[in-house]
Amino acid sequence: MSETSKRYTYYPGCSQKVAAHAYDVSAKQVCEILGLTIQEVEDWNCCGATEYFSVNRLPAYSLVARNLSLAARQNTAELVAPCSACYLNLRTVDDKMAKYPQVNAQVNQALAAGKLSYEPGTLRIRHLLDVIIQDVGYEAVREKATQMLTGLRIAPYYGCMIVRPYGGPDAEYPIHLDELMTTLGAEVVDYPMKAHCCGGHMTQISEETAFELIRRLLQNAAECEADMIVTLCPMCQFNLDAYQSHVNRMFGTDFKLPVLYFTQLMGVAFGVAQEKLGIGSELVSAKAALRKIGQTQETKPRTPKRQDKQALPMPTR
Repeated sequence: MSETSKRYTYYPGCSQKVAAHAYDVSAKQVCEILGLTIQEVEDWNCCGATEYFSVNRLPAYSLVARNLSLAARQNTAELVAPCSACYLNLRTVDDKMAKYPQVNAQVNQALAAGKLSYEPGTLRIRHLLDVIIQDVGYEAVREKATQMLTGLRIAPYYGCMIVRPYGGPDAEYPIHLDELMTTLGAEVVDYPMKAHCCGGHMTQISEETAFELIRRLLQNAAECEADMIVTLCPMCQFNLDAYQSHVNRMFGTDFKLPVLYFTQLMGVAFGVAQEKLGIGSELVSAKAALRKIGQTQETKPRTPKRQDKQALPMPTR
């Protein structure tokens, strides 16, 4: 379809407001251009990421279910999450509450303390990529393009959370992001590691393990002669971008692969200024790669903020 006025409730998640701000602003730009009306969940809270589910499952489910309850109040049948971890948590909790009556009862008992409740199945929970592919369609996306991505070689990286366990028959080798980038004129390389894990928060547990996982992803993209990696998950983008210099030091490599969100490249193709898409906030600059498609706009590189001494260790340039 060429246009859509369909409304969605939008769950941004914590990363979108801080480290993945570029994803948030570019996603909203793209949605506006495509005619997708998104309304942020009012008073949303963290989805618990991955760690909380390993600590205590019931409070973790309840934390996520609070967001489902709040979203259900906003009179839209579909809840959209751009973050793969958020998407997976929201959908998992809805699924577990539907399948297990005891879980449903316990979670709703917890929600009742805040005068909330949630009936599983009330919302259709989707990732932003799925909305763009299924509800807008490739043809309508192409119609909005004013700057084709011709000449740009892209390694599409899905990560492991969006494809499992709800990825369907194409979970091991998904193609929707590939087709979207091809629609906009990019040359998509054959990237066998596209659905492998980036390590998540393993960087805070075992650097040796984490950096090896990241190295494999970067090595594969480099071997494919990709100009950049394009992803749809804040954690994946952060690991591949922010820890790239650490990987180079540990393994003696010289990777200089920029990592952008798919919505940023869609925005470029739609003619949106780079600064409005958050381009330039990445640590490994995408400037040289974007020059291949005639994008020469100057952007200021991100300088990491000084960290509190008690905070978790963060990458430095």
